[in-house]
Amino acid sequence: MSNVAMVALYARVSSEQQSKRGTIDSQIAALKDRIQTDGAQIVEDMCFVDAGVSGATLVRPQLERLRDAAALGTVDRL
Repeated sequence: MSNVAMVALYARVSSEQQSKRGTIDSQIAALKDRIQTDGAQIVEDMCFVDAGVSGATLVRPQLERLRDAAALGTVDRL
């Protein structure tokens, strides 16, 4: 059995304007930097990104995907 923790990240911006300004890219970069600083690695399949999706609803495509992965036990850290 592997000792490697499966790390996931979730990022979201609520508007197309925020998305165009690169807010989502800066969030993802900061999260990836933190994950690396913590000595972990992340695979692209574990990057869950909802760009331009309102926070007023919990029905978000990538958040749903993340919930499914967590329910299956494939996420050790978020």
